[in-house]
Amino acid sequence: QVQLVESGGGLVLPGGSLRLSCAASRITFTLYDMGWYRQTPGKQRELVATITSGGATDYAASVKDRFTISRDNAKNTVYLQMNSLKPEDTAVYYCNAVRYKVNYWGQGIQVTVSS
Repeated sequence: QVQLVESGGGLVLPGGSLRLSCAASRITFTLYDMGWYRQTPGKQRELVATITSGGATDYAASVKDRFTISRDNAKNTVYLQMNSLKPEDTAVYYCNAVRYKVNYWGQGIQVTVSS
């Protein structure tokens, strides 16, 4: 059974930083494009950042220049470094792995930005 396990969330002050990690198991990690999404109550899940199997990255306009996605293929792990956090970044963050039409999701992790 494929598992994507997120960690690193929590409560942070505005302007602070967090790094999310997503450890993947039971997939050939190097073949998958990976991504981070987020969702707040009553809203649709939205894309935050993606990184392809080849390392190309893309970001939502709202997080560009503040967030950085990266992957460590040796550790089967994808990261999201989040800097200059704002209250509007508060959400449940989900890790995603996709290859062709096969999609896997993590269970989600809460990030709260508040003073």
